[in-house]
Amino acid sequence: MTVRRVRNIIFLKDVFILSVTAFGGPQGHIAMFLDLMVKKRAYLTEEDLIELFALCQVLPGPTSTQTITALGFKIGGPNLAYLTLLVWMLPAVTIMTIAAIIVNTNIDLGFMRFILPMVVGIVAFSAYRIATKVVTTKLGFVLMIFSAAASFVLKSPYAFPSLIILGGLISTIKYKQQPIEEKERIKVQWSNLILWITVLIVAAGLGGITQYLPIKIFENFYRNGSLIFGGGQVLVPLLYTEFVEFKEYLTSEQFISGYGFVQAIPGPVFSFSAYVGGLSMNEFGIGGQLLGAILAAIGIFLPGTFLIFFIIRFWEQLKKYRLVKASLEGVNAVSSGMVIAATFLILVPMEQNILNYALILTTVVMQRFTKIPTPFIIVGGLIFGFVFG
Repeated sequence: MTVRRVRNIIFLKDVFILSVTAFGGPQGHIAMFLDLMVKKRAYLTEEDLIELFALCQVLPGPTSTQTITALGFKIGGPNLAYLTLLVWMLPAVTIMTIAAIIVNTNIDLGFMRFILPMVVGIVAFSAYRIATKVVTTKLGFVLMIFSAAASFVLKSPYAFPSLIILGGLISTIKYKQQPIEEKERIKVQWSNLILWITVLIVAAGLGGITQYLPIKIFENFYRNGSLIFGGGQVLVPLLYTEFVEFKEYLTSEQFISGYGFVQAIPGPVFSFSAYVGGLSMNEFGIGGQLLGAILAAIGIFLPGTFLIFFIIRFWEQLKKYRLVKASLEGVNAVSSGMVIAATFLILVPMEQNILNYALILTTVVMQRFTKIPTPFIIVGGLIFGFVFG
């Protein structure tokens, strides 16, 4: 077995560990990525991960999914990237598919009650780590504070890509301070962009002509995956409008039950699409529900994958240009501010009591002063919840 193959297997094992332990949406996920992919495995640096995360926030689609898929691409090319996507999304999609089938069964989620404050602690410590690593100038510090305040106040899906672009533009004023590197001519491979547009047009055409429900479900989710900025918090209200209020495939109670459940499981929030797709084909039995869940999941995750595959191929070449390199200072600073804001955005709706604050503090202390991996801390919280929840 070659060294590269062993490395790829280890990487996929790490992705699986993240898929079953990474709670808290993109902000919580980036904290876990930092701990496992950077600190433990050194697949890339903090700066590279934050740049990649910021790049994915500018694109439509699921941010953390695109980030980890792009990381798989950087390590092992497109084949490993597709495997990464599958391993990352499969546990959450499977759980949400099962939830669609047993939606009317009462499930006690009391064992999850300690996870939210622990996620706040994980994100808070990650904000500290990121800020101390990538924000090293006065301009960067100002942009970080501005970004944190603006992200917390605005809470708009368009605020995140807009702030990233603005921060990058502001820091380009320092481009003359960047060293001149020998650059290669940027070679843009258009295949994935063409594929993204082609699938969008063909799916819309077939859905309109045939009115066949499985095709329409795939088209609906592919379209949403192509147009949504801001992650799961934006996806959910759009799905509610389309599938509950307009098409009436789900009841409001079914939708809210599924949304509550997806908040309690690890992995990508976009896995909620499998739940909605499964219930949309409820009248076709379990086989139909499975088909609806699979088509919805493929539809929602595929556009973002095509787009990140298109950009990641020439990203390293693009970074060698002084304007782009200078812009990364602002991009990294703004991204750091967003992680700081995420800490408070998760904290505010949480029940404010001494136990939760003690869990936040304990989580931060464990990450700062022990070598316990973050997934083990999360598993410990689940066990604690089973015993006392």
